[in-house]
Amino acid sequence: MTTLWILIAQIMASTAMATIAWFVQIVHYPLFALLQSHGSETPGFTGMSPAAARDYHTENLRRTRPIVLIPMVVEAASAAWLAFLPPAAVGRGATILGLVLIVIVILSTALVQVPLHESLRSGDAPLDTVHRLVRSTRIRTAAWTARAMLAAWMIHAWAVSG
Repeated sequence: MTTLWILIAQIMASTAMATIAWFVQIVHYPLFALLQSHGSETPGFTGMSPAAARDYHTENLRRTRPIVLIPMVVEAASAAWLAFLPPAAVGRGATILGLVLIVIVILSTALVQVPLHESLRSGDAPLDTVHRLVRSTRIRTAAWTARAMLAAWMIHAWAVSG
């Protein structure tokens, strides 16, 4: 029964993160480019005062963090559990692949998106920074989509095996 609950937790968390990633990719990050100070002819964060950019990012993080933190932790924990104790019907290869996809998301976030956000938060980043953020987030969107599909396959493989 424990395996079933881990698989359910994984598919719920992976699907939540894939959905959030698509929203961020298509809606949230592209809208950053529309932010500008009143009267500024420069679009994007380059038109915001540094204080306004910091305030925007602080509030954005405050609102976003609780939405993504729980599913990310559940997803990572369930993937690690399954990688170390893979169900026979799923196999170690699929569970390791799931863990690798999470590592890709974490590395992309830490090495690419966080520095881009910090640049935007400073208030003097060029508009291209927003476009780079949108483009680079495709890595996470693809990885989380693959994770959700893999999680669905895992629960299916487990269910039909026994």
